[in-house]
Amino acid sequence: MLNMRITLILFGFLLLLQSCESPAFYNKSYAFEDNKWSQDVKPSFSIDFKDTLTLYDFVITLRTTTDYKYNNLWVFLNTTPPDGKSVREPYEIKTTYPDGSWIGKKTGTVVEHQLVFKRRKMPYLGKYKFVLEQGISEKEIDEVLDISLRIQEVTE
Repeated sequence: MLNMRITLILFGFLLLLQSCESPAFYNKSYAFEDNKWSQDVKPSFSIDFKDTLTLYDFVITLRTTTDYKYNNLWVFLNTTPPDGKSVREPYEIKTTYPDGSWIGKKTGTVVEHQLVFKRRKMPYLGKYKFVLEQGISEKEIDEVLDISLRIQEVTE
């Protein structure tokens, strides 16, 4: 009877914790065919922002296998706001520490690597387009499963 009560309390607590996290404002993923990201494949994400006062956290998540052979991945983030003036910025997603151990969350043979931009405001109302390009010298990189963009409203 006591074990049943403890189990129910723990279950209720876990449900409460899960319900505290607000859903993402935006969350989309792009899966790479045959786990290969070639330079001509450019995942694109379009988001309509209806507010210039809200703060957002942007998280780009790259999932690779443990057979990924590099210690990082350079990506170009192309941002086109509603005014049409695109900006192209390079970013490095580190995948391993100098000793070769994985950075990020490893589950079995899959590793999640994140690039986080905290507390960003959007300067214009309307549709924004975000396009990601792989930015290394090889035309194609292996062992890349998918890449996603998650945007979360900041609540304090």
